[in-house]
Amino acid sequence: MDDPVIKFLRYLEAERNASPHTLYNYKIDLREFMLFLEGRRLQEVTHQHVRFYLTRLKEKNLSHKSIARKLSCIRSFFRYLYKKGTLPHNPTVGTLTPKQEKKLPLFLNEPEVSTLLDSGYSDDWAGFRDRAIIETLYGSGMRVGELVALDVSSVDFFSGFSKVRGKGKKERIVPFTETALTVLRSYLKSRPGTASKALFVSRRGTRLTTRSVARILGKYVRLASVQKKISPHVLRHSFATHLLNRGADLRAVQELLGHANLSTTQIYTHVTMDRLKEAYDKAHPRA
Repeated sequence: MDDPVIKFLRYLEAERNASPHTLYNYKIDLREFMLFLEGRRLQEVTHQHVRFYLTRLKEKNLSHKSIARKLSCIRSFFRYLYKKGTLPHNPTVGTLTPKQEKKLPLFLNEPEVSTLLDSGYSDDWAGFRDRAIIETLYGSGMRVGELVALDVSSVDFFSGFSKVRGKGKKERIVPFTETALTVLRSYLKSRPGTASKALFVSRRGTRLTTRSVARILGKYVRLASVQKKISPHVLRHSFATHLLNRGADLRAVQELLGHANLSTTQIYTHVTMDRLKEAYDKAHPRA
C-alpha cells in the first residue's frame, strides 16, 4: 500500500481523470524505470541517474517519441513526489526532452476514401454496420477508442451531432455527415436485438473493441485494393487533411479533433503545404 507508483497512479486516476490507457502505459514505464534503479531509494535518485536511463533507452534503439513519452511519465512521477514532500528535490528538473522526428501522418487522398466507402458492403445489418463505422471514422475524425465507446443514445439524429469523450475524459461535440447518419439508421433498424446499449456491436451483441474495428477496416481496404497500410487512425488523419485542403480553419479542426494544443493540429498544415508546393512546382513555368 506504500508503493509510491501505486499512489501516483491512483492520484492520476482520481484527480487528473487519466484514461485506462494512460494509466497502463505509465505503470509499465515506471516499473521499467524502477528496475533500472536496481533497488536504489527514490531519495537517492539524481539528475545523472535520469540521464543514464535515457541513454540506456537510446541504446535500445527506441524512437525519440517513445523516449519522450517515458521521460514525461518520469517527470510527472517525480513532480508528484516532490510536491507531496516525499522527496527533497526533483531529479528531472533540467532534463531536456529528446528532439522529435518530424514525421508526416499517413492519409488517404479523396479518391481513395471514395473507393473505400463504396466497396463491397453486404446489404444486411453487418454490412450497414461496417459502412457506418468507416463513414463515422472519416466523417467525424473521432478516434477509434471514442467510436467504440459510443452508445446508441450518444447520437442525436435530429441535430446530426454526437457527444464524444476523448483523452483525459474531456467531452466534445462532433458532427456526422448525412451519409453516415443514413447508414447508421439502416444499421440500427436491421441489427439483431441486443441488451447492449453500445452503438456498434458484434454478432454476439457485445460492444465492438478497437481491434475488431481495425479488422473490419482491413477487410474493406483489401476489397477496395487500396495500396496503403491503413489503420482507423489514418481515417482521422485523412479527415483533418481534407478539411484543411478545402479551406477549413485550423482552430476549428483542432476543436473537431479534440487536440489540447494547436501545435498538435499544425502537423496537418505541413501535409497541405507539401501538396501546395508540389502543385506549384508542377504548374509554375519558372518553379
